[in-house]
Amino acid sequence: METLMAIVIGILFTIGTYLILSKTLLRIILGTSLIGHGVNLLILTMGGLKKGGPPLLGLKESLFTDPLPQALLLTAIVINFATTALFLVLSYRTYKVLGSDDSEALRGCDDE
Repeated sequence: METLMAIVIGILFTIGTYLILSKTLLRIILGTSLIGHGVNLLILTMGGLKKGGPPLLGLKESLFTDPLPQALLLTAIVINFATTALFLVLSYRTYKVLGSDDSEALRGCDDE
């Protein structure tokens, strides 16, 4: 299962990197979001995909799952959502004010 997750993580990082290298702001935002999802899967996979009981003190199970990667994953999801929302608002405002979302056209807007 870890091999399949590693392949999916690699695909997400590849697509995200490709989108970040494009010229339009919306594709750059989607690329950062995809890389964020890849990081989330990476944290979950590195924590171990094992089965076990909850880490509670009254249970007589010998195998427990580690709650730390899950807590880090929830934090990373919230941060990824907040940064994506901020980037989308900034991109929308840039499009409304300057009339373009092409990064090459935005570089030339200082000359006008």
